[in-house]
Amino acid sequence: MFIDFLLHLLTPKPAYAQCPVCIVTVGGGLFIAQRLGIDDLLITLWISGLNTAIAFFMADKIKKKGILKNGHFWSVLFYLTTLIYLYSTSQAGIGNNFVGIDKSLFGLSLGVLISFLSIFIDKVIRYKNNGKVLFFYQKVVIPFVLLLITTLFFNLFI
Repeated sequence: MFIDFLLHLLTPKPAYAQCPVCIVTVGGGLFIAQRLGIDDLLITLWISGLNTAIAFFMADKIKKKGILKNGHFWSVLFYLTTLIYLYSTSQAGIGNNFVGIDKSLFGLSLGVLISFLSIFIDKVIRYKNNGKVLFFYQKVVIPFVLLLITTLFFNLFI
């Protein structure tokens, strides 16, 4: 019994990525970025990543089965809610365009697609490795790296 207790204390627990602390940190960082004058496309790209992280974290915590347990459902709902908020507060649709599309709409849409792609990549890696990750925090690193690469790409062209 003592050995079980000792092993319990010494062995690490599995990391549940997309934790609330990470989510709040990213949200605060985005607020500061906007105040520093960073382009709307880049900010909304990361807002979408934040929304998707919140959506999948929330879906994991829901006990009931069905559509409410689906992270994709919550991601789309948060996407639409954010879009409605940005347009109703005149933070989007004010002639701030990139290739003829509003930067906020483009950034939000691209962010959701990249987040979904990162979730797909994570699942493929786990499938090919019998449900195991290749590296620690894979579920966090993949979306972060994809969003970072996209941010750097668009930062060069905006």
